[in-house]
Amino acid sequence: MDWIDHRLVQALQTDGRATQLELSKLVKLSQPATAERIRKLEESGVITGYAARVDAPKLGKDVTAFVGVSIEHPKYFEQFAKKVLSLDDVLECHRVAGADSYLLKVKTATTASLDTLLVDSLRTIPGVTKTNTTIVLSSIKEGTRVHVDPQLLEEARR
Repeated sequence: MDWIDHRLVQALQTDGRATQLELSKLVKLSQPATAERIRKLEESGVITGYAARVDAPKLGKDVTAFVGVSIEHPKYFEQFAKKVLSLDDVLECHRVAGADSYLLKVKTATTASLDTLLVDSLRTIPGVTKTNTTIVLSSIKEGTRVHVDPQLLEEARR
């Protein structure tokens, strides 16, 4: 990836609806050349997709929580992962080091629906020994953008 690719990635993270014409002006390439670079970034897996960011409470998801999940043995990891992939209220699932085996980010409608997720879904998965839930009171920063260091962009440009 050169500075142009980095700049395109940065621009698309900021505005995924930017047109190819706008992007081509930004990086000073023709529209077809810009389109080809974006296609290559998608094919290589640097750009993994496009999505609209939404206001979860306006969609009835008022509760955000982080759930630490302990699994008794790694032999249960695959089964746990398959189950978690089917749970719509789980936005993120990360296998982590430390006291927990996994850390989940969830958004649910109410604390009652969070309780149902914990009791009826997560704690019934074979191998789960405990969960530890932290409910979010307010969010200061929530994002999806991966920072691209401007200094690296400038160095790559030279």
